[in-house]
Amino acid sequence: MLKAHQLVTGVPQGSVLGPPLFSIYTPSLGPIIQAHGFSYHCYADDTQLYLSFQPDDPTVAARIPGCLADTSVWMKEYHLQLNLAKTELLIFPATPTLQYDFSIQLGSSTITPSTSVRNLGVTFDDQLTFKHHIAKTVRSCRFALHNIRKIRPFLTKHAAQLLVQALVISRLDYCNALLAGLSSSTIKPLQMIQNAAARLVFNEPKRAHVAPLFISLHWLLVAARIKFKTLMLAYRTATGSAPAYFHSLLWIYIPSRSLKSTSEQRLMIPSQRASKSLSGTFSFTIPGWWNDLPTPILNAESLTNFQTTAENESLQKLFDFIIKKKQTNKKIIYSFSF
Repeated sequence: MLKAHQLVTGVPQGSVLGPPLFSIYTPSLGPIIQAHGFSYHCYADDTQLYLSFQPDDPTVAARIPGCLADTSVWMKEYHLQLNLAKTELLIFPATPTLQYDFSIQLGSSTITPSTSVRNLGVTFDDQLTFKHHIAKTVRSCRFALHNIRKIRPFLTKHAAQLLVQALVISRLDYCNALLAGLSSSTIKPLQMIQNAAARLVFNEPKRAHVAPLFISLHWLLVAARIKFKTLMLAYRTATGSAPAYFHSLLWIYIPSRSLKSTSEQRLMIPSQRASKSLSGTFSFTIPGWWNDLPTPILNAESLTNFQTTAENESLQKLFDFIIKKKQTNKKIIYSFSF
């Protein structure tokens, strides 16, 4: 029979004090990681190490196990344990043709590079195509739509909309700023899910046009939702309210002489001489989108005002697009810019 033992430290499991107290408990881990030249990110008990290195650097295979070994020692001293069974290694090569064939040996465990890993609900692949993440999102959304469709005859339109937004649209929106810069063909499966969701809310047949449904629901298309999310981050960066690391990704354009557009908070577009592999990154994609926004949106007084103005602008474009197509009696093709 186990004897009761009263703990004199810690908080109850599930307490809201758990995460902040754990963060206070583990700040001394950072200097150990940085001593090996690594950057790090901690989310509760999930610690992630980052290292940028040249393709021909021969020291990488030794530096990683050295850092993990010191991290393991620190954890034992602080009554924690490094879970090697859940430790994953993901390498993002500078070019798709580069291949890294090395493994990390730590004790009796061997860690080999993975082609994809899950990070806070997002699946990252080594080429940053996000195809694995999109495929998993589509599968989970289809499952949710299938279940809602079974009970749709017993739901009102409002109840169906609430279920779809909670179980499907929320999945499409989760971390969708990471998809900025991807081709339309890559995100097309997400758009098909959103189309099916709109038809389900209104109980429309499979071939029904969805643009009028989106306007009624006040929904933006998937590509516009991605732009909307990233441009909100750009607005916060331009106004100084974004996290500090965003300021190293986006730079306010400061002309060499006084211009009429100086007060519009334009962003600097990186040089076109940069590597083609970086053309779809946050720093290269967002400035062009931001600078194309109308002046009233750029000069919005608050984030709420920016959100409302930008969303209404996109929905108005969708409405005008439908009217134009109806007037010309042509088939509606949903491809327009935000």
